Parts: sequence; C-alpha cells; structure tokens
Amino acid sequence: MKVWLIRHPKPAVPEGTCYGRTDVGTDDAHFAQVVERLRTLHGSADGPTPLQVYTSPLSRCSRVAQALAGAPWPDPVVDPLLAEMHFGHWEGQPWSAIPRAEIDAWRENIRHWRPPGGETVDELAARGWRFLQSITPAANAGAAGTPDAARPAVAVLSHAGVIQTLIKQVRGEPLHRFGGMKLDFGSVTLLEHADGQWRVVRENG
Repeated sequence: MKVWLIRHPKPAVPEGTCYGRTDVGTDDAHFAQVVERLRTLHGSADGPTPLQVYTSPLSRCSRVAQALAGAPWPDPVVDPLLAEMHFGHWEGQPWSAIPRAEIDAWRENIRHWRPPGGETVDELAARGWRFLQSITPAANAGAAGTPDAARPAVAVLSHAGVIQTLIKQVRGEPLHRFGGMKLDFGSVTLLEHADGQWRVVRENG
C-alpha cells in the first residue's frame, strides 16, 4: 500500500502568523499549481491513481481534494484526525505577539506542554497515528510479493504538523525535535506499507 501525504498550498495569511487550526484560505496562484501538479501524478512513476482520498476538514486541504475529485481521482473523505495542531489561544496571532514565557515553555517540553486552550504535540501525533492505523487494514490486500503497482494507493491532504509526526513515528524518531523538518507547501511525502511495516519512501517531494 502506498500513501501520499500531501501538504496544502501556501496559505493566504500574513507571514509569521500562528494559524494551526484556524481555517484560512490559500494563495490562488499556488493553489492552481498544486492541483495541476497532483493531476500529473496519475499514471506517473511517482504515484498511481489513488483508490481513496482523505482530507483534513480545513479548507486549505479540502478545496484541493474537491478540485481533484472526478476521474481518475475519487471523491474525498473528510477526516478530522487529519486537521492541523490546535494552538488554542495562540491561533491567529503573530508568533511575535505570543508571550515569550509561553513559547519558551513549549520549546523546552514540546511533546507535552499544551498551548493555552490547545493540544500537545503528543496528542497531535496520536491522532495522526490513529488515522494511519485506520487505513492499514486495506494494506493487507497488498501481501508480500505483490508488485508495487498492484497495491492500493491512498492520497491524504493534510498539514505540516500531522505529516511531520507521522514521518517521525514511522522512522522511530523522537518527537521532541518536532518542527525541524522541511516540508514545502504542496509537497508530497510517500509512505509504503508492506510485510506489516510502514516505511518512508520519499520525503518532501
């Protein structure tokens, strides 16, 4: 089973804004570029036609999934487990306006410290992993020895936080370095499930 983790297009927000769970729009030009690029994945070496598409409920993801819906891409399924990290009272504020003491406390214990009214990185990682496990049974159809091209493929429209924590969990890396991974807007990260194991095939493609 192959899973493409697709980060949403560039958001239409001022640089330096904390926008995690906030439902913001996207840059129109970049939105069009991302949709066109994803269409080209069909039939290419980089990705077979997805049999299922899942998307975060936030419009910067769901609008991409909806724009792609129709042959050969199926209609998307909205899954709240794929939403970005909830930053609570920090949402919508410039990062520079958030109390320094709170930022420092978060950085010192990034896995477990909760932004006021928000969620922890551990909670973000846990729900992302629950999503991945929920689609894993479909991977059983791609048993050992099945050619890659014959295995099911899933496209997932999500966010940097979800994608980063999934990559780290698949690789067995600690979450305390959350946030240090380069994931471009519109990028595609490829996971594969085979012989009962997940692995990262390609990152930030």
